[in-house]
Amino acid sequence: MSGFVVKPEPVQVPGLDHIHTGKVRDLYRNAAGDLVMVASDRTSAYDWVLPNEIPDKGRILTRLSLWWFDLLADLVPNHVISTDIPEGAPADWAGRTLICRSLEMLPVECVARGYLTGSGLAEYERDRTVCGLALPEGLVDGSELPAPIFTPATKAEVGEHDENVSYEEIARRIGADTAAQLRQTTLAVYGRARDVARSRGIILADTKFEFGLDPDSDKDDPRLVIADEVLTPDSSRFWPADSWEPGRPQESFDKQFIRDWLSSPESGWDRTGELPPPPLPDAIVERSRAKYVEAYERLTGTPWS
Repeated sequence: MSGFVVKPEPVQVPGLDHIHTGKVRDLYRNAAGDLVMVASDRTSAYDWVLPNEIPDKGRILTRLSLWWFDLLADLVPNHVISTDIPEGAPADWAGRTLICRSLEMLPVECVARGYLTGSGLAEYERDRTVCGLALPEGLVDGSELPAPIFTPATKAEVGEHDENVSYEEIARRIGADTAAQLRQTTLAVYGRARDVARSRGIILADTKFEFGLDPDSDKDDPRLVIADEVLTPDSSRFWPADSWEPGRPQESFDKQFIRDWLSSPESGWDRTGELPPPPLPDAIVERSRAKYVEAYERLTGTPWS
């Protein structure tokens, strides 16, 4: 069992239709048919959306995504129309709201991996493959791969695991041409972001993207558009380059403090049981917020305020 510890009631705003409440974002549609994405301060771990919020998290994710969208604009267009908050929306939506074009979303989590860890490591240790791609012997947790790889997954509902699938399976589902475009664009974006992060002393171990097709583009040659969030600590593994050491778990700019506490005796929580996780201590919340802020500041080179 997993999901929300307490599922929030969506904010009702005149002129907006609530579509979906996700782990982090609430999704609405306005009268023009555009999507309104609002990034909350919710956080999740082990497939549970936790009772605590991480202050400023939604704004950090939004601002960091916008920064990356600008850096990637020559590689792939994005779905952002405006950052204005809709009339009648609560003031708290400022800085965490994106008005976006409605796309024909592709049912694929486009994962790029430059280093071996996470679910890729588990598959490698079992089969010497990741998503069916053969890898050389001798790799360990945190090893840099010979070259970045595209390892797609199917997108899961809240509380469920994304499922790694082969490239051939994705091509079967969405067509060979679209699958090839997804792979090429994913690896190009990863390569750009990896180099930018490296110049700031950060290793981008892996990341995931979501793409859609522009419904107003040529039906015979539809335009691929990057959507959702990009290259944030929620969708990526960022490691400090100066402490990287293959063969062990790496320090990370993400929710590792939260995962570590939940899996510790101090929490008293059994992640294999049916009970939801307990509230996080204030110290864990504060350290997690500090990691999000540090990631933003190191990547962008600007102070968070």
